[in-house]
Amino acid sequence: MPKIKTNRGAAKRFKITGSGKIVRNKAYSSHILTKKSTKRKRNLRKSTLVDSSNQKQVFKLVPYL
Repeated sequence: MPKIKTNRGAAKRFKITGSGKIVRNKAYSSHILTKKSTKRKRNLRKSTLVDSSNQKQVFKLVPYL
């Protein structure tokens, strides 16, 4: 059985926690920031967990993380 190639773009975007969950950064924080509130921009800085419905897809992209 050949090895699975890691999707390098996904590998840079996701990390796995000690308990095996996947951590991601939030979107919408790179430009057009003037109309977004300070509170919203502050909350976008925090990382969050990948939803359980998407975990299987991410593990396929990054099998050896």
